[in-house]
Amino acid sequence: MRRRSLLASGAVLASTGLRAEPLDVDVALVLAVDVSRSIDPDEARLQREGYRNALTDERVVQAISRGSIGAIGLAYVEWAGAEYQRLILPWTRITGAADTARWADALSEAPRASLSWTSVSGAIDFSRRTLADCPFEATRRVIDVSGDGVNNSGRPAEMARDEAVAEGIVINGLPIVNDKPNFGRPPPVPLDQYFRDSVIGGPGAFMIVAEDFEAFGGAVRRKLIREIAGGGGPMRG
Repeated sequence: MRRRSLLASGAVLASTGLRAEPLDVDVALVLAVDVSRSIDPDEARLQREGYRNALTDERVVQAISRGSIGAIGLAYVEWAGAEYQRLILPWTRITGAADTARWADALSEAPRASLSWTSVSGAIDFSRRTLADCPFEATRRVIDVSGDGVNNSGRPAEMARDEAVAEGIVINGLPIVNDKPNFGRPPPVPLDQYFRDSVIGGPGAFMIVAEDFEAFGGAVRRKLIREIAGGGGPMRG
């Protein structure tokens, strides 16, 4: 029920944005989350728990309130191969603890899927289209890509990244170190190097490495605080 309420709220906000001046936010942020089959059900659960716990963390709520507007726009996307990207939670304006709690409840109730292949390029392209549909006026537009493997489906990730960056979008990364990212085969390059060279881009772009799925929640929290505050900085955090 809460998820349906949030979906309805997002639809109302979007339709309202067509008839009136759009609401302002400090940042429009797409969370693009890998659900390919290298991520097992327990790891998928840890991912969602990580996002729920991070967004409701007092430090993240404080970071939102300290922005010049005191609000962010948030959309949650899950992706796998080139043919699978889904908007799980639509654009929602987040201003404080009550909003983050409703968002976290909606995410906990949303159905999950897991599909083959890993298309980072598909995730970036879909997130870029999602940003184009954002009903809020944002001073910054950011795509936050988390994943445990390299692009093996669809066009090269670098092409998608470069097109997004050319539109003024910043892409940050959250590579997850996993013992089976390529179905037991070692990745062709270290995952952090791949994200640095082929995924992140734009002014102040950065990545934070989650050393495993258990560490994912803490990495998400640190990353959200930096994205909301508008800070770049070191590649690893």
